This record gives sequence, structure tokens and C-alpha cells, in this order.
Amino acid sequence: MTGEVTLANDYPILGAFWTVFFFVLSVLWLILLFRVIADVLRDDMTGGAKAGWLLFVILLPFVGVFVYVAVRGRGMGQRERKHARARQHDFDEYVRTTAGTGTGASEAEQLAKLVEMHDKGAISDHEFQKAKTKVLH
Repeated sequence: MTGEVTLANDYPILGAFWTVFFFVLSVLWLILLFRVIADVLRDDMTGGAKAGWLLFVILLPFVGVFVYVAVRGRGMGQRERKHARARQHDFDEYVRTTAGTGTGASEAEQLAKLVEMHDKGAISDHEFQKAKTKVLH
């Protein structure tokens, strides 16, 4: 070995702390930057206003993000909650329609499916009566 070997004790603990600290700050900064960009695109502003904010945030990232959060920060949280509620509602509707427990299938439709399954021999007379009782009650 002709090169110098750097040992772990050559790197001071305070140096390791600052390295981790700035790495975490960089990750947090990127998260904030992309959340601001997503909020600008999600908002119901005019196209010109969106373009202006995006240019401001991209050309002067630190100033642009801090000004955006200061000016539109309260609405940012409200829009995020509205978007989360809409996603939850869409998911709930999907689950209801997929599971067949929503308003999509009436009792008559469920009974028709049961009769069809019974006629095909997929379920026995006892299973048909049990399922029919469950649908009607």
C-alpha cells in the first residue's frame, strides 16, 4: 500500500454531525420544494399565475419557496386536506363498488344473481335459501 489510509478517528465527531445535519436539511429542502411545486400545479390559479410562481420558485428557489409559503401557506394546507379527502372518498367508492356492498346492487339484483347461481348448480338449495334470507333481512 503506497497511499495514505484515512482512519475513522481522523474524522471528528463534530464533522460527522455537520455532515448528517446538512444531508437531512438538503432532503427536507427537496421535499419542501416539490410540495410547493405540486401545490402550485394543483391550485386553481390561472395559467399565468401558475407559470409566474413556477418561474419564481425555479429561478430563485430559496426566496421563491419561502415567499410562496409565507403568502400562500395557509391555503396550501387547506388544499392538501381537500385533496386527501377527495382521494379517500374515491378509494371508499372503489371499495364499495368492488365489494358489491354499495348502492350499486339492489336486493332484486342480488336475488337475480342468486337464482342464476342456483339454476346453474353453483349453490345448493340450502345455500340458496340461506343467502336469500340474508339478502332479504
